[in-house]
Amino acid sequence: MKKFEPKIIGFLCNWCAYAGADLAGVSRFQYPPNVRIIRVMCTGRVDPAFIIEAFKEGADGVLVAGCHTPADCHYIAGNFKAERRVLLLRKVLKQFGIEPERLRLEWISAAEGDKFARVVTEMVDDLKKLGPNPLKT
Repeated sequence: MKKFEPKIIGFLCNWCAYAGADLAGVSRFQYPPNVRIIRVMCTGRVDPAFIIEAFKEGADGVLVAGCHTPADCHYIAGNFKAERRVLLLRKVLKQFGIEPERLRLEWISAAEGDKFARVVTEMVDDLKKLGPNPLKT
C-alpha cells in the first residue's frame, strides 16, 4: 500500500511570502516537496472560489501566505481582506465536510525562508494526521 503524501496548493504573495519561499530554496532549507506554489500579487486577491476549487480538484491542503504582518501589506489592506476571507471560508469548509485545519493562513516575510520551510513541514505533518481530502474519496 502506498504511503499517503498530501498535496498542498500555496497562494503566496509576490512581495514577501514568495520571496521567503525563494530564500528557503536558495538557502537549501529542507522541507517536503508537497507544496505547489501559485504566486499572487497580494493575498487580498485570493478569491475564496480559488481555494474551494483547489479542494474540489483534490488538494489535501491550501496555504495562503502573505506579508510579514497584516499591517505590512504592500497594498495597504490586502492581508486584512485575506484574513477575513479565510476565517469565513473555514466555517464554510466545515459545512462541506472539509476540516478547517486544511486551510492555513500565514504571514511570512521575504527574510524568513526558515519560517516558510517550517510552515510547509508542519502543514504536511498535520495533513498526514488528517488523511486525504474527503472530497477525493
